[in-house]
Amino acid sequence: MAANAQRRRIGGIGTAARVVLGLAFLALGVTGGRVSVMHGQVGIGFEPLSVAVGLVGFPAVVLAWQFLRARVAPTRLEATGPGSTALNMLVLAALLLTPWYAPPLSFTSVAALVFYGASMLLAALRGYGGCEVTAISNWILDRDDQVGCLVLSPVDDLERRLNSASPAGPSAASPTSPSDRDGRRD
Repeated sequence: MAANAQRRRIGGIGTAARVVLGLAFLALGVTGGRVSVMHGQVGIGFEPLSVAVGLVGFPAVVLAWQFLRARVAPTRLEATGPGSTALNMLVLAALLLTPWYAPPLSFTSVAALVFYGASMLLAALRGYGGCEVTAISNWILDRDDQVGCLVLSPVDDLERRLNSASPAGPSAASPTSPSDRDGRRD
């Protein structure tokens, strides 16, 4: 894996967003979204099955899918368009809403929070700029497959624009050729 070491693709804003969201999702997942204090005793809705599925099951499913896909089509997956992003968000919504439409599978709601939270923290640690869904499997398989992310892609795009507009970074408004300097284009 060291042969294909990658530089950080996110800056401070992207890293902070992933840490904050990752910790929030993990806290919600580990507590089952329920924290109560009764008679001085703190109670949480810890669900071991949900945490295990979130930390082991979901990553294993994504890893297996990504491994098999890479064996069939070794090129980099670049599913970042509007349709792919919408599908990714639809899968997340389906997982989070299982208590309402499939109560026996309601553990997947909490498991999704744990999976997404842990993946966001790994992405923050590694400086990974893609969707957290593929952060774990990309790390294990040493790949850079991308799927659309409605939440963090706009944060990363904003940070890139801010950095490119800063005096220290390359400016999007700076001329790139002599003909651009005077406003004329050939």
